[in-house]
Amino acid sequence: MSIKSSLIKATAQVICVREDKLASNAVKNQSIVLNQLIIKGRKTSFGKDYKFSKIKDLRSFQQHVPLSDYEKHIHYFERIKAGESDVLWPGKPKYLAKTSGTTSGTKYIPITRASIPNHLNSARNALFSYVHHRPDTKIFDGKMLFLSGSPELEFSNGIGIGRLSGIVNHEIPSWFSKAKLPDHQTNMIQPWELKVEMIIEDLLHRDLRVVSGIPPWIQMFFEKVLEKTGKSCVKDVFPNLELYIHGGVNYEPYSQRINSLVGEQLSLMETYPASEGFIAYQDDPDIEGMRLVSKSGIFFEFIALDEVLDPSPKRLSLEEIEIHKDYAIVLSTNAGLWAYVLGDVVNFSSFNPPRLKVTGRVTQYISAFGEHVIASEVEGALREIQNLFDLQVIEFSVAPQVNPKDNQLPYHEWFIEFKDVPKNLLEISAKLDEAMKLRNSYYKDLVNGRVLDSLKIRPIKSNGFKNYMIGIKKYGEQFKVQRLCNDRRIAEELTKQIILT
Repeated sequence: MSIKSSLIKATAQVICVREDKLASNAVKNQSIVLNQLIIKGRKTSFGKDYKFSKIKDLRSFQQHVPLSDYEKHIHYFERIKAGESDVLWPGKPKYLAKTSGTTSGTKYIPITRASIPNHLNSARNALFSYVHHRPDTKIFDGKMLFLSGSPELEFSNGIGIGRLSGIVNHEIPSWFSKAKLPDHQTNMIQPWELKVEMIIEDLLHRDLRVVSGIPPWIQMFFEKVLEKTGKSCVKDVFPNLELYIHGGVNYEPYSQRINSLVGEQLSLMETYPASEGFIAYQDDPDIEGMRLVSKSGIFFEFIALDEVLDPSPKRLSLEEIEIHKDYAIVLSTNAGLWAYVLGDVVNFSSFNPPRLKVTGRVTQYISAFGEHVIASEVEGALREIQNLFDLQVIEFSVAPQVNPKDNQLPYHEWFIEFKDVPKNLLEISAKLDEAMKLRNSYYKDLVNGRVLDSLKIRPIKSNGFKNYMIGIKKYGEQFKVQRLCNDRRIAEELTKQIILT
């Protein structure tokens, strides 16, 4: 074991003991965080508008600060982007993280100097937790690959603007930078496919120990490694590869294919980073679930999933949640988000320490590849194509095809029942794909980067959706076809209704 690894393990032990102690006092931590946020928030435009000076505790905070999302407070975010100070948090943010929005298109989430440690330290602590629980590991004796977005930033009014994964590259501490790949110059390469080729060229002569990235990207990366080397499995190329850090996308649909590519099952560590904050990480590789980061500038509230659509749902603190129940997660942060409904649904597996898993989104969505496609984007794109080609659509549903049988790129599969099936489906599919790219920048990046293939339309037989709904005993006026499904449950049934061409 190298001197570097020995020092890191000693440091990891100290930090993990400290974090374990913090986790055992999560409720108390949250009370402290809320008080700190309120004090800072009083100095902002938002704090003055919502009378933070009158807030004394959690209940008064909930009375003064209503639930919100990006669209509700977009005028505050636009003022920040225009360069105004002291809007949602004292001063100006250091960065704005671009992420896909709903009705407002691209969102610009503030990352302040106060919130940067949340992103960096939580990621570090996740890695240290693995080292702490795997004392024989030698991951720091080799290289670690983090497949991420480009670190290239735009600057507007003194604020750096880019994707979160790219922003984080600018904040990597020096002690870690030598182990991390790709280097800055390689990470800037466009397009994605060329960048991956250059990464592989560089890696073939490296001692790779860790990989990190969303599952579809890692799967594609492994496939290209085998294509380049002619080897039968990734472990033949990188014999010391040990750990896969994943998050953001459900790993389960990809596990079988990735294990096959690697030649064995890697050790896994799940993380829960978001542009809005680093929320949780797997603190023990032998325990499922991610431990909530309870004292890092984020105050959490939770809404029972069955109350999400209520006009005034009950907002619960960490102390009030129940185990094994689904909740929508709400954040107030030192980046200037206040009672912000993130959109994720979480379910706690333990309370002391608080561990959770992400079980879905508040609304229907497709994010099997990290694209976060929502219903309004799909419906808007289809509506545009219907007008363009004078099409009559009876019903439709969309699902991801993660593992095509022809071993081609994965894609979105659109099951559409037309009144009259058009003969120019390929042309329609191409136009529909372009319409989706215009509505969702993540989807555009994935298709242009050859992580995803263009969408495929599957024409459904006349009354095919009706037959499907009857088959699942949900046919009637109170039941609706699910427009988007992030797995293949609906798709596998609809496949039986496809018109064979």
